[in-house]
Amino acid sequence: MKHLILTPLGLRLANKILPCVIGKNGTSRLKREGDGRTPVGKHQIVGILYRPDRLSKPRSWALPIRPRDIWSDDVKDPDYNLMGTLPSSFRYEKLFRSDHLYDLVIIVNWNWPYPVKERGSAIFIHHWRHHGYPTEGCIALSKENLLRVAKFIDFGSQLIVPEALHDHQRWRSRHGHGLLQN
Repeated sequence: MKHLILTPLGLRLANKILPCVIGKNGTSRLKREGDGRTPVGKHQIVGILYRPDRLSKPRSWALPIRPRDIWSDDVKDPDYNLMGTLPSSFRYEKLFRSDHLYDLVIIVNWNWPYPVKERGSAIFIHHWRHHGYPTEGCIALSKENLLRVAKFIDFGSQLIVPEALHDHQRWRSRHGHGLLQN
């Protein structure tokens, strides 16, 4: 099986290290909604979403993002940490965005498909906002490297966020591709 491993230098894909960013507050075994941390653990790849108006289908098992598609991040929502459609009276993230953040989204099984309230939602691998700009808990890469990852992985591959990248390490914002520092 083809796995992705987060390292202090980036995301390891086979024998390559790809520059990436993680949650603005580092990593945690005890992920909570809104804490800005990337969850530690072995997370299975369970899906790919893509914008068909912006790129071709990256894998046969990828699903298109439609204009009304959302991902619930509201703990009061019965569909918390699940994909849904507008309208919604709960807080959510729009998947069909004007920027390129979610043109290609790799979904991992963190707190999914049977979510526990407050354990965190929408932990994806996606396009980074800016080179070196941290996420709210996801892992983000350049467009080229994100496409490389999508073509490399299989359904069921694992994203491994090791314990060694834990709470005592923090985001190093002044370096574009370095992840963490002690």
